[in-house]
Amino acid sequence: MDSFSFCTHPSRYRHLRLETDRDVARITLAVREGEPFFPGHPLKLNSYDLGVDIELADAVQRLRFEHPEVKTVVITSDRDRVFCAGANIHMLAASPHSFKVNFCKFTNETRLAIEDASKGSGQKYLAAINGACAGGGYELALACDEILLIDDGSSAVSLPEVPLLGVLPGTGGLTRLVDKRKVRRDLADVFATVAEGVRGKRAVEWNLVDAIASKSKFADAMAERARKLAETVTVKKGPGIPLDDTVPVIEGDRLAYQHVTLDVDRARRTAELTIRAPEVPPPRLEGVTGQGAAFWPLRAWREVDDALLRLRFHFEEVGVILVRTRGDGERVLAYDRFLATHSDHWLASEVRLLMARVLRRMDATARSFFAIVDEGSCFFGSLCELLWASDRSYMLEDPHKKVRVQLSALNGGALPMGHGLSRLAQRYLAAPVRIEELLVRASGEALSARDAEHAGLVTIAMDEIDFSDEVRVAVEERASLSPDALTGMEANLRFAGPESTATKIFGRLSAWQNWIFVRDNATGDSGALTVYGGPERARFQWART
Repeated sequence: MDSFSFCTHPSRYRHLRLETDRDVARITLAVREGEPFFPGHPLKLNSYDLGVDIELADAVQRLRFEHPEVKTVVITSDRDRVFCAGANIHMLAASPHSFKVNFCKFTNETRLAIEDASKGSGQKYLAAINGACAGGGYELALACDEILLIDDGSSAVSLPEVPLLGVLPGTGGLTRLVDKRKVRRDLADVFATVAEGVRGKRAVEWNLVDAIASKSKFADAMAERARKLAETVTVKKGPGIPLDDTVPVIEGDRLAYQHVTLDVDRARRTAELTIRAPEVPPPRLEGVTGQGAAFWPLRAWREVDDALLRLRFHFEEVGVILVRTRGDGERVLAYDRFLATHSDHWLASEVRLLMARVLRRMDATARSFFAIVDEGSCFFGSLCELLWASDRSYMLEDPHKKVRVQLSALNGGALPMGHGLSRLAQRYLAAPVRIEELLVRASGEALSARDAEHAGLVTIAMDEIDFSDEVRVAVEERASLSPDALTGMEANLRFAGPESTATKIFGRLSAWQNWIFVRDNATGDSGALTVYGGPERARFQWART
């Protein structure tokens, strides 16, 4: 198993600098060319790889919890005439297909976390582009609330993936261009096929950036726009809490966290993801910041997040994940009540936003999830979201009715999916009037297997005679199916209802980028991505399909 971790800390950053000054923070891209995540692919021109983006993801999350007083975050570069050249092309070209897609997915989730911080945490982002900005570098800027471009006669923004590499911008650039910045389709068409990009006044006129500033006035313009963005945020928060690492104890193919365990069976290509309920009741409000990162929902959901990322990158052939819970469901409900009661407290709000992000990462993970509700389970309240985020669920019909599920106030929309609907709302698209009735009933009583099946909360309820064999057969059948077909099927079925920028990006990433990445025109011996940077020109197969 690969040993790299998704945990880091500003003291261990190699490529970024994170600085705070009262209500303004600065993330400076200072990528060390000679320290790539995987040897042999130097990070020229502030290009990034997985290591750089792990640091960026950490910085975005850390600002929300450790520096809640920050209202504006400026992303800029410490290199003269270079902001960011995007993803490291030679690293991508040399990587296996699965890594390419998972890398793009993780990178986009980091961009979505920036947008979520703006919307949910009141931390507005300003991209201060002080040099050339290409590909993923411009996609990073597109995730920000405002973009300031230096007007020095040469610095431009560009999305050169189509003309230079024969692929698409990997982290939602085209979608954000027309959906978020509302660039006209014809102008976006020109922009995305001109490798050198657009600069100066034209970039402003086409709405590719919000403003430009000359080199002599750039620092002042950056400071002024950061100040004005901060003035739009009126919520006061804090003091912050430090985030510790969530590194598991690894013994073979078992990853043991404090509240989460991941057990992998490579031979069967399956894994069990088990989340344990809290062992102690929630603290009083005045004590929650004292618990800091040990606060159960914060710690447990950060561990689920880490486990999902390790599944993506370390266990590529594991196709079916059995989701289990263990412990006292009443304790889960107590923490849910705490989060709901104190919804106006900044930390309770941040924890809920984190839980929602982790669930959305699960939604976008190309694995089959089966929730198993059996003896000892505690799919109560917020943990029910794991049940509904799974592709199907099996619940044991216990004659003593000790196996139960129960809802809480958090199931009513506090943990939305990427398209804005709650998971309950998506389950009841055909009968939305039932949602309120179900929330009232199931929040007040725990439902047995047959009641839960009748209410539509689980897929199948079975007695103990059939349960083990039925689950085993279902898992074996699922693991035998084409992983490509399953990825496409799941991506289609998981996001019923309205579209959003996020669901469009992930849907297109799952379909078009997956397809384009394996086409000869991109990754064949003479494909554009393969020959990039060398003397040979790409040779295309001209049939349009």
